[in-house]
Amino acid sequence: MLTELSIRDFAIIDETAITFNEGLTVLTGETGAGKSIIIDAIQLLAGGRGSAEYVRHKAKKAEIEGLFSIDYKNHPIYTTGKQYGIEIQDEQVVLERTITASGKSICRVNSKLVTLAILREFGKTLIDIHSQHETQSLMNSDNHLDFLDMYEPKKISKAKEEYTKLYSKLESLRKRYQKLNDNEQEMAHRIDLLEFQMNELIQANLSPNEDELLEDERKSLANFERIHTALHDAYNALYGEQKGLEWLNQAQLALQNNSNYDPFIAEKAENMSNHYFILEELTYDLRNQMDNLQFNPERLNEIESRLNEINRLKKKYGSTVNEILEYMARIEEEMEQITNKDSHLSLLQEQMEEIEKDALLEAAHLHDIRKKAADSLTKEIYKELKGLYLEKAAFSIAFDEDKSEAIPKLHKNGFDHIRFLISTNTGEPLKELTKVASGGELSRIMLALKKIFSKHQGVTSVIFDEVDTGVSGRVAQSIAEKIYQISKDSQVLCITHLPQVAAMADTHKFIEKNEKNKRTSTNVKELTENEQVDELSRMITGTKLTETAKIHAKEMLELASAFKSNK
Repeated sequence: MLTELSIRDFAIIDETAITFNEGLTVLTGETGAGKSIIIDAIQLLAGGRGSAEYVRHKAKKAEIEGLFSIDYKNHPIYTTGKQYGIEIQDEQVVLERTITASGKSICRVNSKLVTLAILREFGKTLIDIHSQHETQSLMNSDNHLDFLDMYEPKKISKAKEEYTKLYSKLESLRKRYQKLNDNEQEMAHRIDLLEFQMNELIQANLSPNEDELLEDERKSLANFERIHTALHDAYNALYGEQKGLEWLNQAQLALQNNSNYDPFIAEKAENMSNHYFILEELTYDLRNQMDNLQFNPERLNEIESRLNEINRLKKKYGSTVNEILEYMARIEEEMEQITNKDSHLSLLQEQMEEIEKDALLEAAHLHDIRKKAADSLTKEIYKELKGLYLEKAAFSIAFDEDKSEAIPKLHKNGFDHIRFLISTNTGEPLKELTKVASGGELSRIMLALKKIFSKHQGVTSVIFDEVDTGVSGRVAQSIAEKIYQISKDSQVLCITHLPQVAAMADTHKFIEKNEKNKRTSTNVKELTENEQVDELSRMITGTKLTETAKIHAKEMLELASAFKSNK
């Protein structure tokens, strides 16, 4: 969950630090007080788009920092951390976002600099923000398959993984087929280029690891005097009268002549003798190497010339000789494919047909799992919609099939195309969401999905930004209950103008706008029980507090408490 949020010089916020708790936290306040600004800050922390406009007037930069506590060991954040080399310790993650006055964005995860794209990857595993505008994703049928796949993630992801392997292989073969089947003129130009490159590489007559071997030889020749001096000095130190080997020989003789008198001396005499013979052999090796050492300035010039030629080829074909030889093998294979294009196209066609058959089988298996998941999801959605006073609504998940094609057309997610259909009035036919549902109905449908998916997605914090706009009465109460139920599986932060939702809060924070030194700033305070009654009363009446409103507010809190104790 989001434990701490620190905001500095962001929009009209001067500086604030907010502590969040588990369960449902509600944020209320007058319109324009800065409630949505706090959600904007969290959204930027999760990798949302930012701009210099967010930086407080006259400030150099805006800074946002969030501390997240991870509740369970299998949270997807650990996989993301491992993927990007960021260690997660003590079950905590810190996300940081800085936006400068020039518009530059600086992102960090656990103090490590990351790109905005990487910050977004971490953010999406921790935060799920649902605003009034998010219903647009629900209205787009292209997203409906993703919604369905989230419902049965374990079963569907396993089947999807098997299908994706085959589909990726099929796409790779299709690209190779397309490339090989390009027009004749392009192929002619390509073969000319490859032949030129092949001739140049053949003439170079490269050998594996040749560059490394030549570099070593050049190093030896260029440092001939140093090498000869080292060998000469080492040899002279060991061999000769009053030198190392003679003294070592005396030591071993002293021990051997007295080995019969003491087991320790006998053991060390043998060790000393072994070391003497090893050093004696080493001395001979030093002498032989010194005798064979010759300085050849002509050979050094040859090496320099050869390395220059190799370096010229490296600029064109690879960073090492081995890479150049690998490139040579690849262009040889490509030349052979182009020369015998027809036979290769025929072979690729056969391979594509074979893999497509296997991919279709996996796609069909994926389709069967989705059909069962769709039936189960539909039943759950009916149940949730009933609790949101859409009991007369009819809901269906339609699998669109192209009857004109004998073989279904595959895409990255299989061959399924689905649409969520709904009818909100009795007797009306099922239609697409965009053609039937009102704004309030779409919010309730999205809330129903959130309730169902909250236990599947594994996100740490779910944020609702005024999703209850445009509803009232018993619908508002049902939305309040649904938001609270979601908070049982994930931490929920909710901006609301409805007293029914605010009454459900485990923690109630009040956002207010103050003026100090002719500057406006936003402050956040956590309400006590009495302050919560006053705030609910204000939300009910919209103006001054009345005793009737206070009584009503207390009653709402009691009803909310009774509802929560039964869950």
